[in-house]
Amino acid sequence: MTNTRKIVFAALFAAVGVVLPQAFHMIPNAGSIFLPMHIPVLFCGLLCGPFYGAACGAIACLLSHFIFGMPPAAIFPGMLIELIVYGCIAGVMAIIFKNKNIGYIYLELIIAMLCGRIVAGVLNALIFRAGAYSLQVWLTSSFVTALPGIIIQLVLIPILVERFKKYF
Repeated sequence: MTNTRKIVFAALFAAVGVVLPQAFHMIPNAGSIFLPMHIPVLFCGLLCGPFYGAACGAIACLLSHFIFGMPPAAIFPGMLIELIVYGCIAGVMAIIFKNKNIGYIYLELIIAMLCGRIVAGVLNALIFRAGAYSLQVWLTSSFVTALPGIIIQLVLIPILVERFKKYF
């Protein structure tokens, strides 16, 4: 894929990352349950690489925060870094494993998802919410509450990546 295409797709994914969560915010707590902002960022990282994936995560989170106030200020710094890590690690994994087949896409995706959650948890525990964040809070928010979103990501993203690569 050319750099021009990567820029265009990263901008498109960032826009989806701003717009898609708005449909979910009509439902209380739906953002933390369905993780709609994570989908385009992970997708961008897998398709466009680490730089564009990280940029997509940063731009989507910043625009969403400043335009719609979501994510709220209390969780904005942690989520900003989490999305940057998702996009970057997904892109790095796509380079390492080269998306040879759908099994590798699952591996890339799972590694990126785990890395993003671990980095966000460590930063929340040590910096952003020091003293108010625990292992139990991290496990609950990152895995239990987010389980529907994790399932959506694991079902939707590999299929989209496979389809997308056939056409581009």
